[in-house]
Amino acid sequence: MLWNCRILFSHVCCASFLLFWIMLGTVVDVMGSQQGIPLSVVKLWASAFGGEIKSISAKYSGSQLLQKKYKEFEKSVRVEEIDGMKVVKTLAKKMEEMFRMKKEAMRRLVEAAEEAHLQHEEDPELQYEYFNAVLINEVDEEGNNVELGGEFVLEPNDHFNNLSVNLSLSVVQVPTNMYNKDPAIVNGVYWSEALNKVFVDNFEKDPSLIWQYFGSAKGFFRQYPGVKWHPDEHGVIAFDCRNRKWYIQAATSPKDVVILVDVSGSMKGLRLTIARQTVSSILDTLGDDDFFNIIAYNQEMHYVEPCLNGTLVRADRNNKAHFREHLDKLFAKGIGLLGDALTEAFTILNDFNQTGHGSVCSQAIMLVTDGATQMYDDVFAKFNWPDRKVRIFPYLIGRESAFADNMKWMACANKGYFSQISTLADVQENVMRYLHVMSRPKVIDHEHDTVWTEAYVDSTSRNKKGPSLMTTVAMPVFSTKNETVSGILLGVVGTDIPLQELMKIIPKHLLGIHGYAFAITNNGYILTHPDLRPLYQEGQKRRKPNYSSVDLSEVEWEDKDDFLRNAMVNRRTGTFSMEVKKTVDKGKRLLKMHNDYFYTEVKGTPFSVGVALSRGHGKFFFRGNVSVEAGLLDLEQPDVALADEWTYCNTDEHHEHRSLSQIQAIKLYLTGRKPHIKCDRELIQEVLFDAVVTAPLEAYWTGLALNKSENSDKGVEIAYLGTRTGLSRTSLFVVPEHLSNQDFLTAEDKEGVFNADHFPLWYKRAAEQVPGTFVYSIPFGGNENKSVVLASTAIQLLDDRKSPIVASVGIQMKLDFFQRKFWTASRQDIKCYLIDNNGFILVTEDYSQTGLFFGEVESAVMNKLLLMGSFKRITLYDYQALCREYAGSSDSARSLSHPFSIVKWLLTKLVIFLLEFNLYSWWHVDLSVKGQGKSMMVPCDTEYPAFVSERTIKETTGNIDCEGCARSFVIQQIPSSNLFMVVVDNKCDCSSVWFIISISILNPCAHNESLKCDRLKFQKDRKRPESCHPFHPEENAMECGGAAGLSAPLTAALLPLLATLISR
Repeated sequence: MLWNCRILFSHVCCASFLLFWIMLGTVVDVMGSQQGIPLSVVKLWASAFGGEIKSISAKYSGSQLLQKKYKEFEKSVRVEEIDGMKVVKTLAKKMEEMFRMKKEAMRRLVEAAEEAHLQHEEDPELQYEYFNAVLINEVDEEGNNVELGGEFVLEPNDHFNNLSVNLSLSVVQVPTNMYNKDPAIVNGVYWSEALNKVFVDNFEKDPSLIWQYFGSAKGFFRQYPGVKWHPDEHGVIAFDCRNRKWYIQAATSPKDVVILVDVSGSMKGLRLTIARQTVSSILDTLGDDDFFNIIAYNQEMHYVEPCLNGTLVRADRNNKAHFREHLDKLFAKGIGLLGDALTEAFTILNDFNQTGHGSVCSQAIMLVTDGATQMYDDVFAKFNWPDRKVRIFPYLIGRESAFADNMKWMACANKGYFSQISTLADVQENVMRYLHVMSRPKVIDHEHDTVWTEAYVDSTSRNKKGPSLMTTVAMPVFSTKNETVSGILLGVVGTDIPLQELMKIIPKHLLGIHGYAFAITNNGYILTHPDLRPLYQEGQKRRKPNYSSVDLSEVEWEDKDDFLRNAMVNRRTGTFSMEVKKTVDKGKRLLKMHNDYFYTEVKGTPFSVGVALSRGHGKFFFRGNVSVEAGLLDLEQPDVALADEWTYCNTDEHHEHRSLSQIQAIKLYLTGRKPHIKCDRELIQEVLFDAVVTAPLEAYWTGLALNKSENSDKGVEIAYLGTRTGLSRTSLFVVPEHLSNQDFLTAEDKEGVFNADHFPLWYKRAAEQVPGTFVYSIPFGGNENKSVVLASTAIQLLDDRKSPIVASVGIQMKLDFFQRKFWTASRQDIKCYLIDNNGFILVTEDYSQTGLFFGEVESAVMNKLLLMGSFKRITLYDYQALCREYAGSSDSARSLSHPFSIVKWLLTKLVIFLLEFNLYSWWHVDLSVKGQGKSMMVPCDTEYPAFVSERTIKETTGNIDCEGCARSFVIQQIPSSNLFMVVVDNKCDCSSVWFIISISILNPCAHNESLKCDRLKFQKDRKRPESCHPFHPEENAMECGGAAGLSAPLTAALLPLLATLISR
C-alpha cells in the first residue's frame, strides 16, 4: 500500500509542478518579461521523476534485497588486495606448460618423420594408394570409389567445430597444380604414413590438441585428423603448405631481402606480368622477422615505394600489401643497367645491416629479369666476395635461354639458386626453390628450432562465432641419411593453438570488472588483447588487411613513450601504470580509469604476457565460504547460468568430459564422482558462495511476477543479475515471445554477457556509478533496438573505496513505459529532453531522435554546455580502422597541416564510409558523394571525440544569443542516476548560428601521404629470434640451378673461382 502511495504521489507532483510552470509561463508572456526557464520547477520535476524511476528500478531488480544479503556476510568474508605480479607470473607458467606440451608433441612427430625417411628407400616405380583429402568418399558414374579416394569413415566431432573427421587416420592434400601420382610425392606420402600412429598418440596424451600436420618440401600436406577438403567454385584448391608462415619460419632463418625488378623495354607485355607475379610470390614467403625493399630498374633506379629510398622495411602483412599496390604501377621502357642495380642492392643491405634494425642474419638479392649480358663479377668481387654473405637468386623471365648461363653463374658464385620462369603457372614452384637453399645451414647444423607464428585467422578453423584466431607452433624435419650431409629439408611439422585456449586459463575473476590479460610477440604485435579487432562486417566476418600486425602501442595508445610495449618486447618482468580511456558500447561511451600493468615473459616462446588491473574496486577481491551442499543446491536452480567462456572445470582434457556443462562438471568434481576433472577450486568456492547469497532473488522475482497487481502494463520485462564469479540469474516478467529486445542476455548480445575477456556492459557501467544509483541506457549495436531501456546498479560489499563490486543487478523495461513516467504535461514553446552522461537522448517528443547524440539535435545548447564545463569533450584514437577510399582520392591526399585544408579536403576530395567494426561507425555520418567510381578498403588511423558529463555539476542554466534572439535552457541532473533533464525554450532558431556537433571522424591520418611514409620508415623496438643460420662452410654451392646446365667454358671459369673462395 505504501508503495502505491509513493507512485501516486510522484505522478501528482510531476503534473502539479509542470502545471505551475505553465501558469507561470502565461503570466510571464503577458508581462513581456525575458525571464528564463525557472530552475526550481525543473529541479522539482527532475527530483520527482528520479524518485519514481529509482523506485521502479530498485523494486523490480531487487537491488536492496541483494545488498542486504551480501551485508549479512560482511563479517565472515575476507577482503584481499590482488597481487598483480603473482597473477601474471602464475598465468605465464600456465601458458608455458600449455605451449611446452604442444612443443613436445611436435618433437615426437619430428623424430618419427626422420626415422621413417631414414628407413625408406626411394623407388621411382612405387605405386601406392593413399587417402587424398579431396577424393575420399568420391564415386564415379558407376558408383565405384575413384582412384586415391576410397571409403573413409568420417564422424562429427565437437572438438573440431563439429566437422566430420576421422580420429584414426590422416589425409593427404596435394596442390591442384601438382600431379597426385608424381613419384616424389608418392614416395613421400608412403614413408610419412608412419606419422599416423604418432598423431593419434599425441592426441591421446594431450586432448586439447587440434589439427596436427606435416608439410612436405615436395608440396603435399598430411593432416590429422582426416577431413574432407572441398575445392572452390572453380574446382581449385590453391593451398600450398610451403607458402604458409609456419612453414617458411621453420624452414629458414630471418632474412633481409632486396628484390630487383627489370623494367627495361624488353620486359613489356607478358614478361612484366610474370615479373609482377614473381615478386608477389616472393613477398608471400616473407614473414614478420624478415625485412625487404623492391627496386625497379632500367637506366635509373626506381624505388617502388619512393619514401623508402635506401632502407628496408619489416615484411608484415600491412607493408607487403602496401608494396603490392605499387606493383601494378610498374611499366617497361628504356634499357636495363643491372650493374648499377646490383650495386644499389648491396649498398642497402650493408648499410641497413650496420644499423642493427634488420634481421642481422641472412641476406639475399632476388633478381627478376629477362636477361643479363654479362656476369658482373666485378660487382660481386667488390661487395660480396670472399665471404659471400649475400645470396643471389636470379629468376629468368621468358622462354629464351640466351642469358641463362650468365644468370646461373651469378647464383652459383654467390650461394644462390637460378630458376627460369616461362609462364604464370611456373611462378609458384620456382619461387619456392630458394627456401630450400636458405634452409641449408639450418639443415646441416641439424637445429630443430621451434617457431611460433603471430596471431592469424584460419578460415578452415571456425567456431560457432566464425573464424577463430590462432597461433601455430612448428619444427623443421631434416634428412638424416649419410649421403645428404649437404642438407635436405624434408618438410615442417606443426599444430594450431586456438587463442581461445589461452583465454580459458586467464583467471578472469581475479582481474576484476575492467581488468584483462594480454600477450604480444617479439615484434610487439598483439597475440591476444580484448581491444584487438581482427574482423569487420560482423555478418560476413571478413579479415582486415593488417589484422595480424596490430602493435600493442595501437591499443594501449595512452603510453606515448612505448614504455610498456618495449619492456614486454625485451622480455622484462615489471610493472607500469597510467591513466587510460577505455571505450565501451562499441566506442560510444567512455570510462576513464587508472590502470596498473604487470608483465613477464613466457619462457620457451617469443611471447610476453601482461595483466591490467584498474585501481579502486578493481584491485580487491573477497573470499566467502558456504557449505558444498548449500552451494550446489542453489547452483543447480534453473534461473542460474555460468559464464560461457570462463573455465571453472577443464572439460576438454578427457573426451568423456566434453559433453558436460560447467555446472555438471562442478557437481561431479565436488561430489568426488569424477576425480580426474581438473577444476579451479578457488573459483568454484566463490561461485558457490554467490549462488547461496543471490538465491533469495529467485523467490523475490517470482513473487513479483505472480502478483497480478504489480506490473500490470508489463512495462518491466526482465530482471537480471551478475556476480564477480561469472554467475548470472534472470527472471522474465513477460513471456519470451513478447520481449521487446529478444537478443538481450543472449550470445547475440556480445557486450551484454560475460565473455572470455570482459564483464557485461551493464555491469561495467554500473560499477563506475556512485554506489546506490542506477545507470540507464538504450542498447546500441549492429541491430539497434530503441524500444527498451536498461537500468542497472552495482552492489558493494563494504562502504568504502576499497570495497570490491560483488555484483550488479538490473532490469529491462519498455521505452514507452519509461517515457510515460517522464511525460506528464507539455508546452509548445519548450522542448524537453532526457539525456545520459555521454550526451545520448533517451526521451524526446520526436521519437526519431531517440538514441541520437544531443549535439546533433541541439548543437547550440551542447556547445554552451561544453563552454560551461557541464560536459567535456575527449579526443580518442582508433589505429585499427578501415576507411573506404574512392578511386582517384589518393591524388588529393596532400598535406593536412592547415585546419581549413583538412575540412576542404574531407568534404570535396575524399569520401569515407566507416565500416561497422570501426569505433565510430554507428553515427553514419553522411559524407556520400555520387559517382566517385570504384572504392577500396584501406587501413587508416582515425581521431574522433567522445563526451562525458562533469559529475560535480548537478544543474545549470544558460542563455544563447541567436542573432539578437535570446534562447534560454536549463539542465538538471536526475537524482540517483546518470541522466539529465534538459529543458530548452523554443522561441529562437539557432541552427544557422552554431555548427552541428557530431561524433564522427576528425582526421583520417592514413590518407596523408607524409604520415604514411613516416609510419613505414619508423622501426619500433623488436626482439630478434635467438636462432640464426645464415650460411655453413659445408654447403654444396654447386647445387645452384634449375633448367639449364652450365656450359663447359663457364664451368671451367667457375670452378677455380669457387676453389679460391672456399680456400679463403
